[in-house]
Amino acid sequence: MIRDDLKALMRVPGLSGFEDRVAAAIRARLPVDAKSDRMGNLIATFEGAGPSVMLFTHMDQLGFVVRKIEENGFVRVHRLGGVPERALASQQVVLSVPDGDLPGVIANKMHHATTPDEKYRVLPAPEILIDAGFSSKAEAEAAGVRIGTPVTFAPNVVELAGGRIAGTSVDDRAGCAVLIDVAKRIAEAPPGPTVHVVFSTQEEFNLRGALTAAQALKPDIAIQVDLMMACDTPDMTHLGEMVLGGGPGISLMSFHGRGTLNGVLPHPGLVALAEQSAEAEGLPLQRSAQVGVLTDLSYVQLVGAGVAALDVGFPMRYSHSSLEVCDPADLDALSRLLVRMLAGIGPEFPLERFA
Repeated sequence: MIRDDLKALMRVPGLSGFEDRVAAAIRARLPVDAKSDRMGNLIATFEGAGPSVMLFTHMDQLGFVVRKIEENGFVRVHRLGGVPERALASQQVVLSVPDGDLPGVIANKMHHATTPDEKYRVLPAPEILIDAGFSSKAEAEAAGVRIGTPVTFAPNVVELAGGRIAGTSVDDRAGCAVLIDVAKRIAEAPPGPTVHVVFSTQEEFNLRGALTAAQALKPDIAIQVDLMMACDTPDMTHLGEMVLGGGPGISLMSFHGRGTLNGVLPHPGLVALAEQSAEAEGLPLQRSAQVGVLTDLSYVQLVGAGVAALDVGFPMRYSHSSLEVCDPADLDALSRLLVRMLAGIGPEFPLERFA
């Protein structure tokens, strides 16, 4: 069940570059053996005929890496991925050491000692301190903390009204739960195209893992699954029409617009396939076009002679915060949509962008 898998995967820390525990949890849930490559990507292949499809999502999460342990035992970190600094004060974290996960909190200066100027200032990441209870550097090191230790928001699952879920790493453990369900469905379905179900690494660290997987698999078609920005909160309504509980969506344009100038303009044939599949399944299909969004499909589409590409996803609120929100009903519908889309990719599927 997607909901149960999501809740279980949200409870497993897996910073970019440290996805081994998440990969093990996913592997145990797959209906076939899956292989791992040098980047740590987990790949389950279902052989078929016609164009090959890489259906993928990322299993890592953003967080921090320890860069210094102070003599008094406080820990300093670098951000890894787009962690919003205004969401950090007082958050609970875990430091993943060889023997397990150590709890800690991001320090927040006592209110009674805060000056008027400090009350409205957000600390930049290099200035934050993590308090794990240690009284000295030696004590922290004895507990297994080192430079390079991964740090993530403390795993959390919160049941909300209407069956909705809040918690850590909905981005993109929700996508992982969906693809586990898709893998189970296609394992029991009549043969279709060759499908490589890929759980990629280091997406939050400059979109790295999926690219190497695509270079090895050489797919004809790539369908990427990730969050889509829900625009149904008062601060987001001007940005689009994607709503939580409104069903799965497709992206008609993504463009980062800062830092990495990359994005995806989807393959028209795959857009039509998604629309037709949603209609055949009796599902709503939401549409998104956003600046500020980037997925690893941006690089996968450029592999070899080019790959027919489409971003498909689920609406989510509060991206990259310690508590993101999704509706499992959207995830169930997304799985149904993807299975129907895969069934519609036959030997004659048009790979050329324009007929």
